Amino acid sequence: MESVPVSQFVKDSRFDGFLLVRSADQRSASNGSKYLDMTLGDKSGEINAKLWDGTVPPPEAGSVLRLRGTIHEYNGRLQIRVERMRGAVSSDAVPMEALVACAPQPGQEMLDEVNAAVEGIRSRDLRRLVRRLLDDAGETLVYFPAASKLHHAERSGLLHHVTGMLRMANHYADEYPSLDRDLLVAGVIVHDLAKIGEINAAPETGIVSGYSADGMLIGHLVRGIARMDEAGRELGCDPELLMMLEHMVLSHHGVPEYGSPKPPMFPEAEVLHHLDLLDARIFEMNAALSRVTPGGFSEKLWSLDRKLYRRAGSPAAEWEDETALGAGKENE
Repeated sequence: MESVPVSQFVKDSRFDGFLLVRSADQRSASNGSKYLDMTLGDKSGEINAKLWDGTVPPPEAGSVLRLRGTIHEYNGRLQIRVERMRGAVSSDAVPMEALVACAPQPGQEMLDEVNAAVEGIRSRDLRRLVRRLLDDAGETLVYFPAASKLHHAERSGLLHHVTGMLRMANHYADEYPSLDRDLLVAGVIVHDLAKIGEINAAPETGIVSGYSADGMLIGHLVRGIARMDEAGRELGCDPELLMMLEHMVLSHHGVPEYGSPKPPMFPEAEVLHHLDLLDARIFEMNAALSRVTPGGFSEKLWSLDRKLYRRAGSPAAEWEDETALGAGKENE
């Protein structure tokens, strides 16, 4: 089903489709009757909605609704007067990419890539340990974001982050044969798994509502190595290998200011840190520059402590000019 994006809603038009619940409350009108006051939206924007039926409980924030209604104007703002609505079900095949920011690949496709990487780990201890930790994460991985606001804060963002790092990790291992490819691949896969539990993300949509108590008090670095240590001991993993993988997770933020109590202290840990930093920064830069007019500067990004410039031209245009110039010379 195709429907008009929220940003293109016009007064007195009809809507029949799916929208994401940003917030919903039951309220009382001046005459005492109850109604639902909701903020609904998609990737393009949001709109207030009213359902004048006090018997309907408020839907959960982060859930998806199938609804039908009329768009009208109230106090100078567009609003949906909802006639019918229900929660979305699996058979609806809701186009999530229209409702929320999504990774460029389907979550299951990326999870298959990660699973294939696990099978390629030659070290029996590392392979079994990574498999145990992935199994603990479960299907939540398919939709889980990598962050609440910054890098890869999108549906399936955690897998987007991991698969991007995995591809780069293999290039590094090809370039530097001294690196232990198994250890590096294992570190990439498990380094952020404990974010599941650190942040609260809505099932299916991946929208983050905040940090959990465990995330605020413990955090994914400490919780991640605690789980890893427990699983590694249960599996009888080589103690030194387990210690090195734990160090990679503990040190992948690089410095104490970003949460790592230890700096990377061997090559695979150093590479993991730089892969994590590069993948996160390129994502944030691309997101910021997508909102900038060519030839202009972004607002200062607090995570990078700088503004960014978006080039006015494009490499493709320059190559086309050179090709045309070369063709002209050949015809002279």
